[in-house]
Amino acid sequence: MLLSGKTIIVTGGNSGIGEGIVVAAAAEGANIVIDYISNPEETTEIIAKIEAAGGKAVGVQADVSKAADLHTMVAAAVEAFGRLDVMVNNAGVETRTGILDTTEEQYQRVLDINLKSAFFGTQFAAKQFIAQGDGGLIINISSVHEDWPMPGNIAYCVSKGGTRMLTRTAGVELGKYGIRSVNVAPGAVATPINASTMADPAKLKDLNDAIPLGRLAEPNEIADLVVFLASGKSAYMTATTVFVDGGIMQGSVGL
Repeated sequence: MLLSGKTIIVTGGNSGIGEGIVVAAAAEGANIVIDYISNPEETTEIIAKIEAAGGKAVGVQADVSKAADLHTMVAAAVEAFGRLDVMVNNAGVETRTGILDTTEEQYQRVLDINLKSAFFGTQFAAKQFIAQGDGGLIINISSVHEDWPMPGNIAYCVSKGGTRMLTRTAGVELGKYGIRSVNVAPGAVATPINASTMADPAKLKDLNDAIPLGRLAEPNEIADLVVFLASGKSAYMTATTVFVDGGIMQGSVGL
């Protein structure tokens, strides 16, 4: 198995892309650590599925917008499994608001969950990797919107633009320790964050028509890339982004 014996933290691992990553990584032999805030039953159900399939996983109560809780997740991974190998900063939210109507509270929530959590998740994971002495990998689940504007969703775009530079700078700073930092940037994915679009046939058709492959991605298609990166088969890749978007960033109206 590709991830046998590796310990992986996945923030936001109890739904959407995060759940897809958790399931795929566990199937390849990884030890999994998942966070939850107020609905532990969602994480408990996923852990039960993993264990029923012969895998290992633990849940940790943690609010990823708080640095101390991220530190707790890293400590829990080491306590449960003896080490940490991969940190997947996946947790994310959006407001679907523009520059003229985004409130301070909305902005702060998006930046705290999307960017601050990735920043301190990277920091605490890197310190653990350095203590272990044999390198490690940080994977940030970014978005095409780290590079591609989405009018009407500006705080989200700002957070993902920050993730882009976090990944590049951290990759440069940490390379001497054998620690790599890579972004995975999905396009449109069939997850709860896109539920309103998927529930509207006209909006869904417009979105599918804008994607060269003609459809949204499934969470497992993003998860498979994460598994590949975590496997060590990408050992010379760092400080960069892998886009997995069905070609949406390259779409053209053909003027």
